[in-house]
Amino acid sequence: MRAIWKGHIRFSLVTIPIRIYTAIDSTETIRFNQLSKETKNPVKYEKKDKVTGDVLKADDIIKGYQYEPGQYVIIGPEDLEKIKLKSTKVVEIEGFVNADEVHPTLYDSPYFIGPDGDIAAKTYALLMQTLKQSGKVGVGRVVLREKENMVLLTPYGNGIMLYKLRSPKEIRDMSDVPKIDEVKEADNEQLKLAKTLVDSMSKPFDKIDMTDHYHEALRDMIHAKIEGKEIVSYTEEEPEVVDIMTALKESIDQAKSQKKPMKKATGKKEKKTAGKEQAKTRRQKAG
Repeated sequence: MRAIWKGHIRFSLVTIPIRIYTAIDSTETIRFNQLSKETKNPVKYEKKDKVTGDVLKADDIIKGYQYEPGQYVIIGPEDLEKIKLKSTKVVEIEGFVNADEVHPTLYDSPYFIGPDGDIAAKTYALLMQTLKQSGKVGVGRVVLREKENMVLLTPYGNGIMLYKLRSPKEIRDMSDVPKIDEVKEADNEQLKLAKTLVDSMSKPFDKIDMTDHYHEALRDMIHAKIEGKEIVSYTEEEPEVVDIMTALKESIDQAKSQKKPMKKATGKKEKKTAGKEQAKTRRQKAG
């Protein structure tokens, strides 16, 4: 695993030399190329003036911000140079907060943090165990590629994970969702059954099947086409529509049956069965 960034974590007077690694395995992503339908050659993109249709070279293109429809303010390299932030190579921790205070909508790209050297490993372990035992996460900021990013540090296994954080201003208001103002109090009887269903379906997160079935089917389809095999498709059955009370009751029965413990096998029965089998074998040999 190759580090993409090297620097320090700093909180108060404590500094820890670290390296940052990407946590996403991009090789698992399946990407397609666009090809010419006739020649099967890769498609090349050209940038054109939307009004004149003229093909533009890189030197012919500048940056603009559209502040009204059809109205742009031109932003040149010299403008961006004035606000460019100098990288200090430091993840500066602003404070530690309870993990449940940070809403999941703010979490963005994940990265692994590793200690940079044997000496750093001791202070790294101290921070990781402190976060784990306190239930706190560190919130700080770092300059990456000339831009300031808010980040969150949280323990993960025997290490520390770093997440880029979205600004709360980027999150749209839930009240803007259509029909959300028509959501009313739930019926008490239905709510009781729904809670029972949730309890019966409760399990540890690592027991949830996280397989991306579309990704698996897509990969199988690609391999089948490469090998010249026939592609088998299936049609998903439409779910039967039933009223909510019937659906809840049947779902609870189904969840309970799936959790039904297996019957214990007694040594007595096994011994008896084994004895019968042995006797049968002896009779067959004798015959």
